[in-house]
Amino acid sequence: MERAKQEALEYIGQRSDLLFDMSDRIWEHPEVGFTENYAARLFSETLEKEGFTVEQGVGDIPTSVVGTFGSGGPVIGFLGEFDALPGLSQEAGLAEKKPLVKDGPGHGCGHNLLGTGAFAAALGLKHYLEANHRPGTVKFFACPAEEGGSGKGFMARAGVFNGMDAAFCWHPGTVNSAATESTMANYQVCYHFYGTSSHAAMSPELGRSALDALELMNNGVQYLREHIPTNTRVHYAITNAGGNAPGIVQAYAEGLYLMRAPQLPQVKELYERVNRIAQGAAMMTDTRVEIEFIKACSNTVLNTELLKLMQKNMEQLPPVQYDEDDLAFARALQATNPVGHSYFDTLAADVTDPAEKARLEADKNSPIHGVVMPYPPERQGFVSSDVGDVSWVCPLAQINGTTMPADTAMHTWQMVSVGKSPMAKKGMLFAGRVMAACGIDCLEDPDILRRAKEEKDRRTGGRSYDPPIPPEVMPRIPKENA
Repeated sequence: MERAKQEALEYIGQRSDLLFDMSDRIWEHPEVGFTENYAARLFSETLEKEGFTVEQGVGDIPTSVVGTFGSGGPVIGFLGEFDALPGLSQEAGLAEKKPLVKDGPGHGCGHNLLGTGAFAAALGLKHYLEANHRPGTVKFFACPAEEGGSGKGFMARAGVFNGMDAAFCWHPGTVNSAATESTMANYQVCYHFYGTSSHAAMSPELGRSALDALELMNNGVQYLREHIPTNTRVHYAITNAGGNAPGIVQAYAEGLYLMRAPQLPQVKELYERVNRIAQGAAMMTDTRVEIEFIKACSNTVLNTELLKLMQKNMEQLPPVQYDEDDLAFARALQATNPVGHSYFDTLAADVTDPAEKARLEADKNSPIHGVVMPYPPERQGFVSSDVGDVSWVCPLAQINGTTMPADTAMHTWQMVSVGKSPMAKKGMLFAGRVMAACGIDCLEDPDILRRAKEEKDRRTGGRSYDPPIPPEVMPRIPKENA
């Protein structure tokens, strides 16, 4: 089996030209959530050429794609993303901020790499099934709108991930590490305030300011922050302030809120409290508020069985080799980073074994953290991801893969700049091989899947997936994409 496994992983390297081209093309055509027409078409066409059966538009989302190869069980899935972020356009390979398109989108979370790396894993597992005449099914999911859209949440609600025995995914980052942080559940909600316009000087008494209502709501939520658990989060953006004419009483204003907590019931409670503040603000200003539920994410159900499998395969694979060009670019880009949180230091702080500490100390000052971090303890994270919804449907595990210089923050122009670099592509191939290796292990050892399923049931208390997105809420797809 080991030789057959090695051949499948080598096959991923043999397809590197295809994979690098796909990643670059997605980077060159950045598309925000639910508008990923170019990337969805690219994945659909490539999956068909590679012998996968392709479904498009699953989960009521035109840009979602599912590729399937094989038959029978077990069914192993790989989750890919491909959406970009607004306002992060940036030339590739530069150590200075230089947008390609003013205010244009850019791949500031590395999803050009993420989606292609997951596809690499699917290619590797497909090759293994074919070469060894094994039963089993590999599924690749091109999932839209992870950034603020919860594409996987809508897909999970529609049953797209049902029937899988395990799912694997990864995320570009600054370290190679098993993702043992549980992501937070969240709700995203838009508050629409409706008032009455009037001349702000001549007849202000006739006006009812929607902007006043929104500002009162925002102030109310600021006071709320002292009286909610410290591990919850509330963020907001004023998405419409009622126009740019101060001489008119604003008849309309809206704010977009994002609420996070470790568990869905906590988010629901927070949501209800924020709703009451919004209703109170409307009452105080004699305006009207409409509450529009946009999307939601479940918290991640961690799975130690699959996470340790990913750790094992990371440690067994040959480490990524960086050349002097990689290191020089990393140093130049690293010099532009503000001093802040170091994920490497966070993980290294938990290490007590002297040999491991010495190994990490040797890598500490490198501009690229290419080492595999020791298996970290479980902790509660503060970010959210729609990957959490899939983890409630089937056992799931994720790794972080090194694709950018040490301490680079996500959602930045620096991350966009590095997205086409050789260092990023090396990390992408490494992650693809890790995921493919895990899929092969699951095919060859059914006990892994049995234990993973038992752990999922234990962690969820046997509860089945209950979609947090209400059935009447549909994806916010722009009209030109609907």
